[in-house]
Amino acid sequence: MNRRPGLSARLKLTLSYAGFLAVAGALLLAVVWWFLLRYVPDNSQGLLGISPNRYLLVRTFAPAAAVAMVLLLVLGLVGGWILAGRMLAPLTRITDAARRAGNGSLSHRIRMKGRQDEFRELSDTFDSMLRQLESHVAEQQRFAANASHELRTPLAISRTLLDVAREDPTRDRGELIERLQVANTRAIDLTEALLLLSRSDRGNVARESVDLSLVAEEAAETLLPLAEQCGITLDVTGGATRTGGSAELLLRMVTNLVQNAVVHNLPAGGTVTVRTEAHDDTSVLRVENTGRPLPPELVPTLTEPFRRGTERVRTDEHAGVGLGLAIVHSIVRAHDGTLDLAARPAGGLLVTVRLPGAPPASPPSGARWIAEGSRGSRDSGPARR
Repeated sequence: MNRRPGLSARLKLTLSYAGFLAVAGALLLAVVWWFLLRYVPDNSQGLLGISPNRYLLVRTFAPAAAVAMVLLLVLGLVGGWILAGRMLAPLTRITDAARRAGNGSLSHRIRMKGRQDEFRELSDTFDSMLRQLESHVAEQQRFAANASHELRTPLAISRTLLDVAREDPTRDRGELIERLQVANTRAIDLTEALLLLSRSDRGNVARESVDLSLVAEEAAETLLPLAEQCGITLDVTGGATRTGGSAELLLRMVTNLVQNAVVHNLPAGGTVTVRTEAHDDTSVLRVENTGRPLPPELVPTLTEPFRRGTERVRTDEHAGVGLGLAIVHSIVRAHDGTLDLAARPAGGLLVTVRLPGAPPASPPSGARWIAEGSRGSRDSGPARR
């Protein structure tokens, strides 16, 4: 923004200090005149003929007062300039750091020393902002690089298959079409996941009352065929648990958690348990599954986009795009909630989602829905208790 040049803050403070000092000196001289010189006789002989009169005192006092006023003004200007410089030095450092950040250097920190005051508090806040901004920018750059890499793979496969179909007319077209469809489906799924992640990251989600227990039932019913195919027992329990947010995004959150729990499970005979419960002003969703033991250092990285641990990579038809838990984390954050991941000692993962509660729209009712996989029957549908 173009603005007209004006006086610097240091010069304004200097003039303020000097002006205040000059006014204080003038008031002091006025007090001396009022309470001292007014009682001196104004005659040619003075007091009893031996003391100086008011005329002589004024002629003697006025030059000295004028010199004192000039010295006060000079002292106010010089001292004010020095004091203003010392007072504004922290602000200068903060301005320099902001200028560097504006030019793209986010690694610079002020790290102001000294006792806590307003400038130190501003400096610490600015350092914290730079730290978060640098982390966010690095995360976005890493996300963009990973997304480009992930999208490049199916597109490169599609181009290769098209080249093969064009250069080798005798090649089985059915096989090429099937492989091309798989690559194209993966690219579409990845694109849709990226769009959903971008939407949830913006945080501008619609707010309505949503029952997490019903959302969990719907997600489990959708994933029942997958659970049966993998031989997983799917158990959904809990009472009415209401929160405020987007029903579509919350359904995607629960679906991702349940699908992740089903896919990353034991080869057969595993279980997935989904529980919803309300605690005071908090709605809690827990998704727990069996599986192989997870290294503790792997768990905190599972919510990062495209971050897959070697123990959790799937090479079959259920392999994902590496955005499942990243989307869950983004949706939870957009709904002002928290996401906790914990490795189970016996193997598997426990995921706990805490969201702000909402007043019930209707009298609460419990819900229990058990879906058995290949070890159970399919006629165990939703049931109310």
